[in-house]
Amino acid sequence: MRKINEIFYSLQGEGHHTGYPSVFIRFSGCNLSCPFCDTDHEEGVYMSDDDIIHAVNLYTASWIVLTGGEPALHIDSDFVRMLKQATGKKVAIETNGTVALPDEIDWVTVSPKEGICGGEGGRIVVSHADELKVVDVGQELAPYFELPCRGEQTLMYLQPCYVADKKERESNRLRTLNRVLADPRWTLSVQLHRFLGIP
Repeated sequence: MRKINEIFYSLQGEGHHTGYPSVFIRFSGCNLSCPFCDTDHEEGVYMSDDDIIHAVNLYTASWIVLTGGEPALHIDSDFVRMLKQATGKKVAIETNGTVALPDEIDWVTVSPKEGICGGEGGRIVVSHADELKVVDVGQELAPYFELPCRGEQTLMYLQPCYVADKKERESNRLRTLNRVLADPRWTLSVQLHRFLGIP
């Protein structure tokens, strides 16, 4: 049984696969505590793997996105293999990078939180990332180019930190835009789902 916050169908709103129809499996529970997290870890229901597969198969999207919380705390190779075989879909994960991942995942998005979120274990242990998606809270950016999970083909995304206060939100967006323009090794990630008003 796995604690699931929600399973839903939407467009990927962030990073390289922005705009792709995807089935999201949002797990409850994380090893970090980030002030901007949009998951209520107290919410959720325990689901069997069969129930998860049934819920995912209600949708025809080609991608499953494992998110959270920290999904790597809740999965293993057997689960990922079963998910792919039972649905015919590719599996992506959005992870803080502090927990080792199964090799069977098709796309790894690491969103590093070391230095910007509390909790234990902020150090990245994941050895490979297809993309790094960094939430911009005004921190130094150079260290992200030295992370061990970053390879030659790793895509680098910088994303404004979303907050409820409109004035602060606009300030964050402008800062991130200027940082991307100043260093074109970054690509802007804009959380498209928030602009569209979709989950």
